[in-house]
Amino acid sequence: MDRESTEEAAAAAEACLLASPEEHPEVASSASATFPVVLGTAVALWGSFVFGNAVEYQTMLSVKIELGFSSPAESGIIRDLGLSLEEYSLFGSILSVGAIVGALCCGIIADLVGRRGAMWISDVICILGWLLIGFAQKAWWLYCGRALLGCGISLLTYLVPVYISEITPKNLRGGFTALHEFVIGCSSSIAYVVGSLVNWRISALLGLIPCLVQFFGLLFIPESPRWLIKTGHDLAFKASLSRLRGKNVDVSLEAAEIKDYTIYLEQVTQKSFLDMFQRKYLHCLIVGVGLMVFQQFGGMRGILFYTARIFESAGFPGQVGSIVAAATKITVGAVGVLLLSVYGRRPLLLVRLWKCITFPFVLLLSVIVLLFVSGFCCRGVFGCSNHRVVVLASRRSFAEGAMFSFLPHRGCGVHRGI
Repeated sequence: MDRESTEEAAAAAEACLLASPEEHPEVASSASATFPVVLGTAVALWGSFVFGNAVEYQTMLSVKIELGFSSPAESGIIRDLGLSLEEYSLFGSILSVGAIVGALCCGIIADLVGRRGAMWISDVICILGWLLIGFAQKAWWLYCGRALLGCGISLLTYLVPVYISEITPKNLRGGFTALHEFVIGCSSSIAYVVGSLVNWRISALLGLIPCLVQFFGLLFIPESPRWLIKTGHDLAFKASLSRLRGKNVDVSLEAAEIKDYTIYLEQVTQKSFLDMFQRKYLHCLIVGVGLMVFQQFGGMRGILFYTARIFESAGFPGQVGSIVAAATKITVGAVGVLLLSVYGRRPLLLVRLWKCITFPFVLLLSVIVLLFVSGFCCRGVFGCSNHRVVVLASRRSFAEGAMFSFLPHRGCGVHRGI
């Protein structure tokens, strides 16, 4: 392909990338979800399960400590290994150190060995991490295992949505990629419940199950056709795309679009970092980065970490409240995935914005009511039979506000591509 045709293909791909689907209806493919697409998505989503399980493991241990479990099976990691509070805190925070390492090399690994190969590497890293934690005898075993988990899940949280978006048709891509966040919410909720019933060693060894399922499941799914064409495997690219779309489906148009977009990406990588801040990219850049940044300021992780304490302060058993919150996350996450496929991303983002604005005021109002009613009860304004009902109602309102404030909201991220 000569230089002129290359530039034309890149310009066409760039225009199609920045334009809306209405302006380019030929891009809005109506391909169906074939069995290879569904199987590939299902296998990849086990990586999301690994991520949610690993992140929630520390929260589960903290809940056990806060709730004061004292039996030998539930005494927790501090008592079994004789850790100090500082050592236990290091065990929790070192996950982020491993995640930083994984984030720095995830793109390089995915480009060198492919999406499937990178997920295999991630699974091996996570398996080693869980084994070190499950059979830990010293504190440094825990640190090494936790750091390996951080590195592994950092790779997976990048690879899973990339692989799913690269194998699914454009008309199904939004709903399928939203399953990544939904499964993370489900896995963290399941890990939370299961972890409250078994000791920390068994919980760590149970974390091997999703890693092993994905490790062997990768044998039965195709490699990403976009990676294959990027690395020059033309025959494998056509075979993979035909397998994903069906043997009797004409994939020539989609194959041409993918090739043009690959050429465009190669030209983009040759540009400098400052070229990303051009006027034509500014809107997409602000929206994409803004969504990633501001969702971290929503406080979801903090509320999740202190779920048991929040419910206890509201008058509910911490363990029961945590299970209710986990069930709520799964339910609302499933509804979010369905709504995303029907209404798209922007309406759900607007609803999420309304939720983020409204529920902090619900929490604040609940606290004010709780303090106001409690003050009147202490002064004997209400009778004994009445004030318990009022205080219980205000506490229930506080608990419900806390529960709704951390409903999943990351399932409607922006993904525009060919």
